[in-house]
Amino acid sequence: MISQRFSQVSARRVFAQRPISPTSTRFSAPALITACKPLTQSRPAATQTVPEDEAYSILKAQRAARPVSPHLTIYQTQIPWTLSALNRITGIILSGGFYVFGAAYLVSPLLGWHLESSALAASFAELPTAVKLLLKFGVALPFTYHSWNGMRHLVWDSGRQFSNKMVVRSGQFVIGLTVVSSGALAVYGL
Repeated sequence: MISQRFSQVSARRVFAQRPISPTSTRFSAPALITACKPLTQSRPAATQTVPEDEAYSILKAQRAARPVSPHLTIYQTQIPWTLSALNRITGIILSGGFYVFGAAYLVSPLLGWHLESSALAASFAELPTAVKLLLKFGVALPFTYHSWNGMRHLVWDSGRQFSNKMVVRSGQFVIGLTVVSSGALAVYGL
């Protein structure tokens, strides 16, 4: 392919330096046609001078007519990419929560905050039951989802259940397990 292209370019250069008359019989018909054609194509373009404000309005109209680059809104929501995004979001929430609480726990003696376990347990015990349930469910939900989805990924890493049908089915199973286990953890100990 490269040698063929190289020979074409070389032949064109040679023909450009020594034009061949159409009456020459040294070459076959296709080579003769190629040799007699001009090497560059040109087409006339008509332009006109436009005032600057009119040029801007033309440009603005052209930009309005251009298609906008599509984003997630053009795609139908599917379980695999939704759960993938949720797995990343829950990972950020969990790690961010641990870092923020860890940093707050370290600086609490300096700032006079009471973040000891006994103080946190006493303040949590004073909350109404519905608020306790919602708080526990809100903390358990990202933890259980990220854990169950991590198990799902470990199964995939072993090379099993990696067809499209099984990916969707295992995603639905993870959602069900997440809701049930988060509810069980929220209700436990009330």
